[in-house]
Amino acid sequence: MTDSTQRFSDRVDAYVRFRPGYPPELVPDLLRITGCDSSATVADFGSGTGIFTELLLQQGVEVYAVEPNQPMRTAAQQRLGDNTRFHSIDASAERSGLQAASLDLVTAAQAFHWFNNDAARDEFRRILKPRGQIALVWNRRDTSESFQQAYDQLLRELAPDYGKVNHMDLKPGQIARFFADGAMQQLHYDYSQRLDFASLLGRLKSSSYCPREDSAHYIPLVNELLALFDRHAKDGYIDFDYATQVFVGPVNR
Repeated sequence: MTDSTQRFSDRVDAYVRFRPGYPPELVPDLLRITGCDSSATVADFGSGTGIFTELLLQQGVEVYAVEPNQPMRTAAQQRLGDNTRFHSIDASAERSGLQAASLDLVTAAQAFHWFNNDAARDEFRRILKPRGQIALVWNRRDTSESFQQAYDQLLRELAPDYGKVNHMDLKPGQIARFFADGAMQQLHYDYSQRLDFASLLGRLKSSSYCPREDSAHYIPLVNELLALFDRHAKDGYIDFDYATQVFVGPVNR
């Protein structure tokens, strides 16, 4: 399997254009819950093209965006480089190079499932201040909805890597072990993208498990995706629904 730090290297354009953002109230809620104000210092791990980093910066905090993938890091620098509170770091969650006991908050949005959990937990312990906290964030597709159920089945049938890297297979109990006993809070939000077919295909192509265009699986997948879209679209669009989940609290020490 491809090195996890390089899986998105050829998907950056699709990632920038078609990946969802996050509910607008999420970051203000997160900073309030963790006691962070505009003087806080945050490390955003697996920051990618800067989608979540940008939301943090909009709240006035200083952000160290830690991303090992060079094309994605470059996209974030182009997007956010004019902000003096943005710091782009070429490093990983397991070895960030950040100063010990220097951070109020560590975040990982749509990224934690790529980390080595034990090594990342040790690194977060090292760099967080004594009262610092961590927040793990995912946009999980809302599979209670009929389009998403069919979409998920399509991926399982025609995207061979889907079962290997699907973050939706992570359970809250597995995540809770990353936090101090009994200290993890959960936040839940509804979120949605309104997509025409070109945007839906771009959303798929931004995913690490999407077959490459030269793969034998790609054309059958696109054909079936179009048929699925045609069955569910209204006025040329579908609502691509998410259940956004946040797990927040002090790290397990």
